[in-house]
Amino acid sequence: MKMNQCVHGMIYLAVLVAFAACDAPPVPLDDIVIEKTFVPEQCGRAVKVGDYVRYHYNGMFPDGKKFDSSYDRGSTYNVYVGKKQLIEGMDRALVGMCVNERRLVTIPPQLAYGKEGYGDVIPSDAILNFDVLLLDVWNPDDGVQSETYYTPENCSRKVEVSDYVRYHYNGTLLDGTLFDSSHTRLRTYDTYVGIGWLIAGMDQGLLGMCVGERRIITMPPSLGYGSNGDGKWVDIPGQASLVFDVVLLDLHNPKDGVTITNQDIPQPCLRKSISGDFIRYHYNGSLLDGTLFDSSYSRNRTYDTYVGKGSLIGGMDEGLIGVCIGERRRITIPPHLGYGEEGTGTKIPGSAVLVFDIHIIDFHNPSDTVVIITNYKPEVCETLAKKGDFVKYHYNASLMDGSFIDSTYNYGKTYNIVLGANQVRRHLVIPPHLGYGERGVDGEVPASAVLVFDIEMIEMEAGLPDGYMFIWNEEVSADLFTEMDADKDLQVLASEFSDYILRQVNEGKGRLAPGFNANLIIENMFSNQDRNGDGKITEEEFKLKADETPHDEL
Repeated sequence: MKMNQCVHGMIYLAVLVAFAACDAPPVPLDDIVIEKTFVPEQCGRAVKVGDYVRYHYNGMFPDGKKFDSSYDRGSTYNVYVGKKQLIEGMDRALVGMCVNERRLVTIPPQLAYGKEGYGDVIPSDAILNFDVLLLDVWNPDDGVQSETYYTPENCSRKVEVSDYVRYHYNGTLLDGTLFDSSHTRLRTYDTYVGIGWLIAGMDQGLLGMCVGERRIITMPPSLGYGSNGDGKWVDIPGQASLVFDVVLLDLHNPKDGVTITNQDIPQPCLRKSISGDFIRYHYNGSLLDGTLFDSSYSRNRTYDTYVGKGSLIGGMDEGLIGVCIGERRRITIPPHLGYGEEGTGTKIPGSAVLVFDIHIIDFHNPSDTVVIITNYKPEVCETLAKKGDFVKYHYNASLMDGSFIDSTYNYGKTYNIVLGANQVRRHLVIPPHLGYGERGVDGEVPASAVLVFDIEMIEMEAGLPDGYMFIWNEEVSADLFTEMDADKDLQVLASEFSDYILRQVNEGKGRLAPGFNANLIIENMFSNQDRNGDGKITEEEFKLKADETPHDEL
């Protein structure tokens, strides 16, 4: 019984204590309480005393009632940390925060507005809760920070003051908010560097970059858009740090000229191009970042043009002077010697440096004649070929770059023609105006191509005097008409005429012009004698060539 009374008394006492605890005032805080509700994976920098920060916040009482919010005002709260520009609790709470970190901060009255409160907004001895999101941090001592995250293998040149550059960029605030991008406009940003055309931080951040390099350029507002920001073209708040992700695409200086590199010169080089030459070449044309904009190879046709006569852009006119046939070279052309500030409107942007990798196929000059190089000549050469002689020869035909065209050796027989020649083996270089001209031969010889023939004379038969297709080797018979008139009917038919001429040739008394169709020659001779065209020759019609002007074949 006594035991039960004791237990009941203890339970009653516990209930009284519990009620007393519920009615007791909160235990006062000695310091701020920080709960980190979000911490970013990467924290490049934490707030220190003396830093300038931009942050958003919601201010609330312990019961959840909101007394202030930067979100409601539509602008961040911007202030120095640790310089007594904030209540002491907030000065402490911001130290160590990272950009994009979120903290829930509880501040006791003695580190907030104390017994005095703040007007009608914050009562005396109020505990304050702040939900803080840090968006930006910088220090007055900060300068431009550049971090290269991609470097090309080859960097022959770096950006210097007064250079003109073309680059793409994404511009963000320090919290990652995108405010501008050249990529969305599908157009590079083109400008001079170091002469005040850019914000100071970008002027500094671009120096030393290589074409193809990618870097992050971070700058404080003092080197960006300052305390006022930029709301005219893009949405950049005041006192904002700026981050630019930049890729450099092009670089030149107004003082640049044409640059020749990567030369591969064949040996020997017997001739170099001069102004006025007509040249055939292949090329790949690209921008400085490697973007291909044109290629003659893709069209399977060389680019054919005069050099030094204004038919090309200035840089190419200059870059093609002094080349050898078969040479390969890289020609780099600044925009003022290329397509200038306007570009071509499609594949070549304005102010673009051009790079041409070229291969010279051939060139000639309109004043060129046939070049003859004798490779072999027999010691005894008493008879020289002359115009009208009938020659049989083998040849290998090619273009100046060695591309094969044709060869009689492949057919196992000579090429036979009436042709002027005076050698046994020769190397002939023939300019197009003495070859196949501007049209060439479809599928075989390109237009305006210089031709190379290596020839070997196999046989030669002397030709007839100029203007003759038949000659007598001995004195002509005084009774020629009677000899032709085989049936003695006082007229010569075509068959009688043909039989007689062929008999004279076979007996060595006469010669037909070599290299021509004998039957056609004889038909033409008969027609010349058949004055009235009745298919027969009378004695009155018949005359020797020496007896008349113009001469016929007899």
